[in-house]
Parts: sequence; structure tokens; C-alpha cells
Amino acid sequence: MTVVSGGVVDDRVERVRVVLDVHGRLQMMVRVRRWRDGGVRNDAGMTQVSERSTDAASVEVARGRARPHWRRASAWATAVGAPTALLAVHSSAYGRWVVDDAAITFAYARSVAAGAGPVLQPGTDPVEGYSNPAWLAILVVGRWLGLFDHGAWFGVPDLVAFPKAVALLCCAGMFAAFHSVSRAVSNRPVLLTVVAGCATAAVPSFAIWTTSGLENSLLAGTAVGIGVVLARAAIAGRLLDLGVAAGSGALAAVAALTRPDGLVYVTAYPVAVLLLLQRRRLLAATGAIGVSVAVFAVPTGAYLWWRVATFGEYLPNTALAKSQGLPGLGDLGRPAELVSYAGWLTVVLVVGVVAAGMLQWGPTRTAVAMLVVPLGLAVAAYAVLQADWMGAYRFAMPVWPLAALAATLAAARVLPQLAVRARAPVAGVGLVAVALTGSTWTAAAETFRAEPTVPMCGVAQGMGASVNEFGRILGVTGGAIATPDIGGVALTSRYEVVDIAGLASREIAAFWRAGDMQGLRDYLLGEVSPEFIEIHGAWSNGTGLLDDPRMTERYVPILMTAARSGWFVRRDLADPARLTAATEHAETVAVPLRAQYTTGAPRSSCGDTLTPLAGPTLG
Repeated sequence: MTVVSGGVVDDRVERVRVVLDVHGRLQMMVRVRRWRDGGVRNDAGMTQVSERSTDAASVEVARGRARPHWRRASAWATAVGAPTALLAVHSSAYGRWVVDDAAITFAYARSVAAGAGPVLQPGTDPVEGYSNPAWLAILVVGRWLGLFDHGAWFGVPDLVAFPKAVALLCCAGMFAAFHSVSRAVSNRPVLLTVVAGCATAAVPSFAIWTTSGLENSLLAGTAVGIGVVLARAAIAGRLLDLGVAAGSGALAAVAALTRPDGLVYVTAYPVAVLLLLQRRRLLAATGAIGVSVAVFAVPTGAYLWWRVATFGEYLPNTALAKSQGLPGLGDLGRPAELVSYAGWLTVVLVVGVVAAGMLQWGPTRTAVAMLVVPLGLAVAAYAVLQADWMGAYRFAMPVWPLAALAATLAAARVLPQLAVRARAPVAGVGLVAVALTGSTWTAAAETFRAEPTVPMCGVAQGMGASVNEFGRILGVTGGAIATPDIGGVALTSRYEVVDIAGLASREIAAFWRAGDMQGLRDYLLGEVSPEFIEIHGAWSNGTGLLDDPRMTERYVPILMTAARSGWFVRRDLADPARLTAATEHAETVAVPLRAQYTTGAPRSSCGDTLTPLAGPTLG
């Protein structure tokens, strides 16, 4: 018997030819007679999805060619480095922008690293105002190592440089996974990796949220890792190996601890096993699935136990505040938004080439089928999640790399089989699709670049440093500030932050979950009675805060920046002369500075450090 790519090729091999090429490299061309049942059986007793042709043999032989180590290293560096470099260049278009929600996790990382516990600010009550514990852990380690929240890297604040650098490393690892699975199905893995990687890096949604300071790159990399592990194992006939099961479960645990919707990837391994399952392997498959689920359950179960013991809730406070529920029928159509964003013609071509690839015989079919599993889960998660106010399809991050990789592998298998006269029309349609999608993405990137979502620095200045100065002028030495944007405030404010949005407030989250805005106003204006309130836009309308008569009775505006937006101070603290000085400061200093950070230079950073003693400085 001869073993090829984890499968068994017996004496049905018609011939094996060994040819020495001009460079002295050994090449083998293996021709395999088809099995009567239409498939080549692997050593696990499963019928592979894709083993009719000579693909598996030729690929494995090509991979096994003796090549100098430096050439293999150079090929790998090119495959991984090219898309990583493109992503870095694309991400640089959004400058030093970090979204304010990322700064919420930054504030928790500061507290945890300093030994204050999982709190938004030292001395406050523990509330799980973050939903990304795995990403939080990375930031905490970075702070312990002096790489995060300490100063600057070559003139770039480490609050910006560190999360962006980690995100880029996550994406480089993801592109390395692209190369790994490409080697298993093609003798041109570098080309396939570069094409799939550059297609991913070109997506504005992907580059924007990679560079945002949030956990998106870690989730996308983990989802791709699951797909690649499944694909390589299935090609090699080792899908039921306990190591593969454990690895899939561990990656699913990382995904679940990276963001709540990552929980869906625990089903990837069981679905993949069921796709290739034979009845006589039912016991082995059951055991392997059990191992995968058990490995997943250990870290996620431990974190759940700690969550209940620490916060008294089974869900993160962020989920309670957002009132995530079961999707309605209308929500299930939300993936159509992604089709519109990518372009209908492009999506039709991608779906078509993936479908055609899965009709081929060979390891490519197996790989694509396995990649479609986490891809389908990613699309399903996007449909289930509530619409994201941040824009640019933040919750679709795993969709782009998985779709790009599956389509590239399938295209590499299908396109060479087209008749010569069909290639020109197909190429023409492809170029039109790329042009249309490129036009849409260019416009989307320019729009976001001009007005990125809630910059951390604008919040740090407008609700943190500015209110600190109002307090100094008014003589308010302690107390609280209530505002709906809290990331930059938590890093810079001298006052306790009360989160009107409820992400970091257990009490206010309960009001949002119940839709009880009257209760929210009663709690905020009656029980909490913060020294300062900052409210704006949709939050004013959503809470009804400015329409509540107690607001007028108990608070006086420092400055109304718009009809439904402004800074307020409690009336009993508003000495008339000092209030006039505070209003003058707001008009002449605070408003121009906040405008500079939010509209004038929204992609800028704001100083080497952000602390209550070191306010933002434009950078």
C-alpha cells in the first residue's frame, strides 16, 4: 500500500513515473484509479468529500520536494508578509484613531493590572462592563510588561501602538494559517495565500475594525484557525484524532472568551464531523466530539463560575444593557447587508466558484467544505446579533477572511479547468465585479476616514479633561460625572463615571433591559444625583433626560453645545461667578478642543498618557 495525504492508495494505482527535472529535483506523478464508490477512503474509515482525482497525490508530492530551508522560509515570509504589509498600509489610512468603546477595556486593563480588580475605575464596584475577557487579558499582560498604558513607542502613544500591533500580529497569524491550508491543496501556496490575504486586507470593514483597538482581529484569527484545523485534518483523514478535537475545542473557547458571539464556534467541530461521518465510526465520532466540547467547557466554564462569583450574573453586563434577545424573522435577512457591501456581482461569483469547487474531486473540495462551516456560523452570528450602531459591519469580521480563503482555494481548482474560449468572458466579468466592489469600498473607506466612529480622544477631552477643568473652576473636588460615552472618561476623569448607557452600571443596565426610561431617570436624578451630567444627541432623546422637569430644577447648563446636547452641573454647586467662568472656558477652550479631536483631527492621538493628572494633548 502507498499512503498519500492521510488516505490509502492500494494496488489500484495504475502507474508511478519518476522524472528528474533540469534542476535535479525529484518529481512524481501519481495516477489513481477511481474507487467504485466514488471516493478514496482514509485511514479513519471516512469517505472524503473530495478524492476522485490525482489532486491529493500531486499536492503532497509537490509539498515533499526537497528544497533548501531558506527557500521555504522565504516563500513563507512572502506569503504572510505581503498581505500583512497591505493591511498595515490600509489601516494606516485611519491614522491613530481608536474607538472609545476600546478605551473601556483599556480602563479595565489598567485597574486589573494595578490590582484594583475588574472595575472601571479603582475604588468602584465590580461590574463586567467589557465583553472581551481574552482581549482584556492580552492588554493586562501588555501593561505588566510595560508595553501598554505607560508612555509612547517612538512617538506613538502605547494606548494606540500596542493594541494595533497585537491586532496586526493576530492577522499575520491568520495569514500564516491561510498558507498552511494552501500548502495542503496546491503546489502554489504562496500565490493562493497572497491572493486570499490581500483580498481580506482590502476590505475596509476588516481594516477599520482591525485598527480600532477592539478585539476583532483576535476573533477573526481564531475563527480562521478553526476552519484551517478542520480543513487540514479532514484532508489528512485525521478529523477524529483527539488532538484535532482538543485543538478545535480550545480555539472555540478562545473565540467565546473574545466576544459573546464567539460561542457559536463550539459547534464547528461537531458539524464538520457530522458532514463526514460514517455509521461504523459513530462511536469514535461521539468520543471526539465529547473531547472537543469538554476542552471548550473547561476555560469557558471556569470563567462563567468566576463571573457569577464576582458579578452575580450569568451574562456580561454589556449584554444585559443591550438587551440582546432572540432574532425575529426580519433579523434573519441582515446578511443581505453584507451582500450589498461586498457587491452583488462579486458575491454571486464567490458563491458560484465555491459551489463549483465543492463539486470537484480532490482535497480542495474537502478544504472548502470545512471552511464553509465556520463561515456559515459567522454569517449566522451576524444575523442573530442586534444591529451595531458603530457602523462598518463590525460584527462581520470573521466573514471576510473565511470567504476570501474559501473562494481563492476553490477558484484555483476550478478556473484552470475552464475551456480556453470561456476564460476571457469569465475574466471580464471578474474584472467588472472587482471594479464595482472596489468603487464601493473606496467610498466607504473615505467616508469612515473623514468621520470615524466616536474617537477615544474626543471623549477623553470632551467628557474627561474638560469636565475636570469645569470642576476646578467651580471648586467641585469630588463626586461623579454621568455620560453615555465612558471609555476616554474612565481613563482621564477625576470623578466617578456613571454610565448612562448602562454598560458599566448594573443598575442602569437593568433599566435599559426593561425599557424603563422613567426608572432610569428616577435613579440618575434622584438616587445618584451626580455632580456633572454630559448628554448629547440620541441619548437625550432615548432617555428623555432633558425633558424631565427635575433636570431643570436640579441642574443648570454650563453650556448647551446643541439643542439637545450640553454639559450640566448640579444647581447647588453653581456659584454664579464661577459658573460664568466655567461657561467661558467651555466656549473658548473645551468646545474647540473637542471639535479638534472629533471633526478637525479625528485620526489623531492625544498624548503619551491618559490619566486624571495628564489630560489629552493633540498628537
